[in-house]
Amino acid sequence: MTFSYFYMTTSNSFIHQVIGRLCQISASIGGLVLVALALMTLASVIGRAFFSSPIQGDIELVQLGCAVCVACFLPYTQFQRANIIVDFFTDKCSDKTKQFLDGFGALLIGLCFSVLAWRLAVGGLINKENGETSMLMSIPVWIPYLLMVPGFVLTAIVSFVQSIDLLFNRSQESA
Repeated sequence: MTFSYFYMTTSNSFIHQVIGRLCQISASIGGLVLVALALMTLASVIGRAFFSSPIQGDIELVQLGCAVCVACFLPYTQFQRANIIVDFFTDKCSDKTKQFLDGFGALLIGLCFSVLAWRLAVGGLINKENGETSMLMSIPVWIPYLLMVPGFVLTAIVSFVQSIDLLFNRSQESA
């Protein structure tokens, strides 16, 4: 494994510890939501099979809940640098070049997630103003939109910190 895989998970700096803890909390919240969705789905399937009475709108709840789960899991995944990377083109590059490319990639991810968080927040507020709701259960759509924003913001923060570490602060020798 290279330095870029371990640097964020082994750092003892205060900022890395705080960000790491926030990512763990976010992933835990996502896990709890996912377990709740699984239990609701189980109850709906049992209700449908044995009592001809499924939970009305269970598919809607699963769709909205899974979107929130993904947003909660993204910061932890980025923090652990566990995203899929295609290193076919950089396989023969020096470690310094790989570190620069990883830093530049983290910067791009941070920029993308910043824009996504901004647009999710704006979209959620517009949906709230318009009173848009889901089809079956009439759940206000703005709620899952805004619940996704913290995960996207945290993913952007993690990416920017990783980018700064890789591009400016850390060298391969310090690993």
